[in-house]
Amino acid sequence: MSNKKQPRIIKVAGPVVVAEGMAGARMYDVVRVGNLALIGEIVELNADLASIQVYEETTGIGPGEPVVNTEAPLSVELGPGLIESIYDGIQRPLDLLVKKEGEFMSRGSVLPGLSRKKKWHFKPTIKNGQLVEPGDIIGEVPETTLVTQKIMIPPAVSGTIQKIAEGDYTVEQTIAVCVSEDGTETELKLMQKCPVRSPRQVIKRLAPNSALLTGQRVIDAFFPIAKGGTACVPGPFGTGKTVVQHQLAKWVDADIVVYVGCGERGNEMTDVLIEFPELKEPRSGEPLMKRSVLIANTSNMPVAAREASVYTGITIAEYFRDMGYIVALMADSTSRWAEAMREISTRLEEMPAEEGYPAYLAARIAAFYERAGRVKCFGKPEREGTLSIIGAVSPPGGDLSDSVVQATLHVVKVFWSLIGRLAYQRHFPAIDWLTSYSFYKEHLKYCFEDKEQGLEMEQMTVQAMSLLEQEAELLEIVRLVGAEALSPRDRLTLETARSIREDFLHQNAFHKVDTHTSITKQYEMLKTILHFEKAALAAIDAGVETAEIFKLAIREDIARAKYIPEEEINKITEIRQKIDEQMKQLKIADRV
Repeated sequence: MSNKKQPRIIKVAGPVVVAEGMAGARMYDVVRVGNLALIGEIVELNADLASIQVYEETTGIGPGEPVVNTEAPLSVELGPGLIESIYDGIQRPLDLLVKKEGEFMSRGSVLPGLSRKKKWHFKPTIKNGQLVEPGDIIGEVPETTLVTQKIMIPPAVSGTIQKIAEGDYTVEQTIAVCVSEDGTETELKLMQKCPVRSPRQVIKRLAPNSALLTGQRVIDAFFPIAKGGTACVPGPFGTGKTVVQHQLAKWVDADIVVYVGCGERGNEMTDVLIEFPELKEPRSGEPLMKRSVLIANTSNMPVAAREASVYTGITIAEYFRDMGYIVALMADSTSRWAEAMREISTRLEEMPAEEGYPAYLAARIAAFYERAGRVKCFGKPEREGTLSIIGAVSPPGGDLSDSVVQATLHVVKVFWSLIGRLAYQRHFPAIDWLTSYSFYKEHLKYCFEDKEQGLEMEQMTVQAMSLLEQEAELLEIVRLVGAEALSPRDRLTLETARSIREDFLHQNAFHKVDTHTSITKQYEMLKTILHFEKAALAAIDAGVETAEIFKLAIREDIARAKYIPEEEINKITEIRQKIDEQMKQLKIADRV
């Protein structure tokens, strides 16, 4: 009879369970805990004791109950069926669980991430007898009207393809057989499994070379993010972090969007679920859900699953990146993820670092953002893929010296600083133009087909930013000595900066036209505002009073340019012609 201890629970501390008899287990093995078979993951080993973070509520679990080690790491299923899906933090399909169990999901529920019943039409892109290596694309599956899933050879598999044929298959059926040099046969399926904590391998990392357009003017024109770039959106409560994330998820110029709701309020995820099927993707006119994967791990869900949800999301995003797609991942919010790490660390009795967070907080955040990038993918045909990560951060009281914010700023290249002052003034997006920054500004000019237009846009944004900085200095003078002390040119600077703020940077997320602005329209709008300033300077030099300039009727047209539909963009060009005409009339009237 064996003397080996049977794995069993000896301690329960919230989401952390300690089990004995776990000799031979490995870090991050997935286990089933207790009589309810709750899903957990080993996060600490000491002799035959294992500390397990459980991804479900542990109420009612007690010492003596069994623990079963699956001897496999936490993995996600990758294949047809991902798009339009709504998962929890460990890739359980929430929509299917509702149908199976009703509104309240029982603990220990298990449903595969991909449907085992649905059949997908597979069309091979290679022939029998062809040599393949890891990452090679062997066929395609049209998943939605917007996304064609490319079936790739899994890692560590190579050889000669046999028995490949077009047809309708479930994700578990064999679509081909790969015979290696030593004669070993590997059955290939539409689905493959991938561990979530290890980044998917790439041949080479490349420097970003173009901007990822979002349709949000303050972002695209002043603080752009690159395809393959990283950005963070910190701000206090009520400043619009989630609305910014929703706007980016809706309108970003990406092939695939993965939205991770990590510890945020359930009603905010509900907004996404209701809006996405109704909203149309700007390039194709198809519903946004047809290019989206949603991972909902809201604040009322078990805290440990927040940690897994971020890794689940990034692994799914990397999978589509490896097909050669432009992928954008929104994480809302990484502060809740960090809080989950802090709670688990405390239960494990690890030595706390700053603000109680674990000492490895910065390393975990850096490792997450480092999985973004523009890469050369494994396999044939040769292809590049990009994965951009945009993370919201919710520092307590909006304190930007918070550990999570600082650890994030050390690794990201774009900082969109949301401030309460702008939000209270009803200026949205409440991104502060004086403290935000982007290291990707140089890539914006490549978004224009006309190179000269791109260079002009770059110069205009520099000029507009200079005017906003001058405004901040002049407002200090106004507070001290009054507006009467300013020269006519300085008054014009203040008025132009106000126009940039209110007519260009302010954007209504809930207006059907203003919610999204193409880069061409942004160029025309900004050019019109700066054209007014140039014409007004010439009028001031000709002796015209600033009061007369500011009363011109054309200023109302400039303010309303944001509501001009994309198909009528030539009307913005006409505004510049009217500016010249009205300025000319002012000069004539002044001479008379």
